[in-house]
Amino acid sequence: MPDATPPRTYAAPHPEPPHRNTPRRRRGWLTWLVGLVALVLAGVIAATGILARQTSYNSQAAWTRAQATPTVAVHTPITETAARSLTLPGDIEAYYQAPIYARVNGYVKMWYKDIGDRVHAGDVLATIDAPELDQQMRQMKADLLTAQTNQKLAETTARRWQALVASNSVSIQSTDEKVADAAARAALAKAAQANVDRIQAMLDFKQLVAPFDGVVTARRTDIGQLINAGSAASERELFVVADLHRMRVYARVPQVNSALITHGMKASLKLPQYPDRTFSAEVVTTANAIDPQSRTVLVELQADNPKGELWPGTFAQVTFQLPGNPDVLLVPAGALIFQEHGAQVATVDADDHVHLRAVMIGQDEGTNLEVLGGLTPEDRVIDSPPDTLSEGETVHVAGAARPPASPATAQR
Repeated sequence: MPDATPPRTYAAPHPEPPHRNTPRRRRGWLTWLVGLVALVLAGVIAATGILARQTSYNSQAAWTRAQATPTVAVHTPITETAARSLTLPGDIEAYYQAPIYARVNGYVKMWYKDIGDRVHAGDVLATIDAPELDQQMRQMKADLLTAQTNQKLAETTARRWQALVASNSVSIQSTDEKVADAAARAALAKAAQANVDRIQAMLDFKQLVAPFDGVVTARRTDIGQLINAGSAASERELFVVADLHRMRVYARVPQVNSALITHGMKASLKLPQYPDRTFSAEVVTTANAIDPQSRTVLVELQADNPKGELWPGTFAQVTFQLPGNPDVLLVPAGALIFQEHGAQVATVDADDHVHLRAVMIGQDEGTNLEVLGGLTPEDRVIDSPPDTLSEGETVHVAGAARPPASPATAQR
């Protein structure tokens, strides 16, 4: 019998209409896309800011380093080819100068020449009263008279004995003794005469006389002064006489220039008392030896002095005209550095790096220095280098382009 139960039916699910969920999905994608773009933009902005900040920092650091680099002025050494002058201190002395000392003891009786007086050879400068010496003279004359009397008696006796020996009245031995005694008496008379002459020579020194024509430049005695004979260090001269017709000038030339000073070379003299005048002098000789203490050679010049304007003891500036020396370089005096390694100068290479070089210094000409070794004409020498300058340091040469100022500095 067929089942009476009706067959079970199933309803198919209704599909969701497509138009109900599409806008929501679209909005999700847009949100995600907007977030992604925003994130990318934020990253770009952050990266740009960091890059700009790093660039600014690097620019500021470079500018700071450039500003911290010392700026120096450089000069190229000059080759000394032209004639140059060498000025040295000198001393003017008299052609002849003689200190006059006393040779006898006594007292100054009178002086006749004062400072500034012109004298001739043999002129009396002063006289000395020496009573003791006068007494010795009288004694020596008495001794001489005694000796001469004894000599005459001995000679007479000897002649008589020689006459008697022919008749055999006296012995030959006795005659020889008388002859020898006469010779001895003659020798004593000569000795007495020598003593008289010695005292007479001493008496002549009672008068102080000028040894040559000249000028009295010093008088250090007066009437009644006690005089001790001699020229010991404790005794000072009574007079000084100087021959001023021609003067001697002495200057010490550094060893480096000594070979350039020749006999007959002309020089000029400048004196403080004559600021607007120049006197001429001529080299006559040199010491031909270097002083080991000063490393200089003593040079003597002579200058005519017809008007007596040059005085002994005067300081003078002696200027020599020396020929140029192509082996000598001139650098500014301020370029010299004195450190533990001696005289040095600072040079700058092509990369603006500093190098310290030891040099040999010659003549100091005031504004310039002679460099005899250690440099070449192509070197760039720093003038007045800073005290803190060291080997290998980078410097900025004055006149060269510097790094531009940073933007921040420019805005300020």
